[in-house]
Amino acid sequence: MVSLLCLLHFSIVSVAAHVALLLLCGTISLRVYRKVLHAVHRGDGINPFQVYLDVDLTLTREQTERLSQKIASQVVSAATQLRHFFLVEDLVDSLKLALLFYILTFVGAVFNGLTLLILGVIGLFTVPLLYRQHQAQIDQYVGLVNNQLSHIKAKIRAKIPGTGAFASAAAAVSGSKAKAE
Repeated sequence: MVSLLCLLHFSIVSVAAHVALLLLCGTISLRVYRKVLHAVHRGDGINPFQVYLDVDLTLTREQTERLSQKIASQVVSAATQLRHFFLVEDLVDSLKLALLFYILTFVGAVFNGLTLLILGVIGLFTVPLLYRQHQAQIDQYVGLVNNQLSHIKAKIRAKIPGTGAFASAAAAVSGSKAKAE
């Protein structure tokens, strides 16, 4: 939370530089302290970070191939989803995305991105607690909202050609013809 508040008042470059400087000052201080202890014959003088320096960070060929395949599959999946939405493969999905972006323009006009992130962090810890305390009431209202949304979706799909009652009636007719044959 402190880092988010720092980012709210300072630039990300400034905050990253200060955090890195703080970390570097701490590690240099610890290293110099160990050297001083060695100089006064009270310590062994080895680098306190030697355990971390000895860790092998290289990847094997198989690990590299596996990671690159995972990354490639994620990129292809994201590109496929973007193509689905932006090239209007399904009109309803593209309209939902357009509505989401339209709502986000208003949210962006009112809130800063970091303010939303801070509210998200606060919500991350408070929403589960509130849900646990009022689970029965929340579940009841969520059920009511889901019923209303399903009715609204059915009405909208009935109004859009090819997705509503016409499509289901056409499927029923073609299904009955296939059964008759």
